[in-house]
Amino acid sequence: MTGRLVDIETRIATVDKLASVISAMRGIAAARAQEARRHVDSIRIYAETIGEAIGHALSFVPQSDLRLAQDGTEGRRAIILIAAEQGFAGGYSERVFDAAKPLMSDAHDLFLVGERGLLVAEEREHPVHSSVAMIGQAQQATALATQLAETVFDALALGRVTQVCVVHAMPNRSQTAQIIVRHLVPFDYSRFPPPASGIAPLITLPPETLLARLVEEYVFSELAEAVMLAFSAENEARMRAMIAAHESVTDTLDALVSTSWRLRQEEITEEIVELSTGAMTVDS
Repeated sequence: MTGRLVDIETRIATVDKLASVISAMRGIAAARAQEARRHVDSIRIYAETIGEAIGHALSFVPQSDLRLAQDGTEGRRAIILIAAEQGFAGGYSERVFDAAKPLMSDAHDLFLVGERGLLVAEEREHPVHSSVAMIGQAQQATALATQLAETVFDALALGRVTQVCVVHAMPNRSQTAQIIVRHLVPFDYSRFPPPASGIAPLITLPPETLLARLVEEYVFSELAEAVMLAFSAENEARMRAMIAAHESVTDTLDALVSTSWRLRQEEITEEIVELSTGAMTVDS
């Protein structure tokens, strides 16, 4: 009896430590998700500013040139898929791959973000053109977005692809993350209305060069937003997974404590019986 009680108490101590680790992981994930949401607001303000500049720049470029720039609709596609970098996030990466599945049948290149995504790609036998680590902190989003933008424009310049889209998760506090597909190239100029003021701005660059640089900057902002949203969604998924794990560990801990109480009570009862039996033997 004593040996079994010692084993149960050892397990209680181990499970209690595990519960503390899970609580810490949940807290870290929650803090990172909240920080990412704050950064998303700043990125969107930046994108709006670039979008207004594109609206102004469009007034200098003939519409025929814009239609020519959008002729790559039927070409080869590249997918930037943003998966999880770390584990303990449930089926997060699998859901991103599920959303991208209809696009992968005719995709030319798969650019993968996130170490866990490589495992899913290997399991599903999806060839990966290149991969890069997902960010671990919100401050790293700018560097990753810059790297992805360079990859996109290099592939376009080499003629490898004519279409580019990014697949990533959106944070959703009430349920599992929502997966969205954002088309980056061909660039949709119709999103940017002409300026309300009719006053043409002064420019120092050729209109085509100015517009091309603004488009590159806007694509960068879209990638930065996608990375930050995915980072927030990954941490929210991890937070939900840790909540479920904590509930399971708590149930296990409660069961172990109840078992230890029962064993301790049985041990006390045995000792009382032994003492009583010994006393009766002495009296006789």
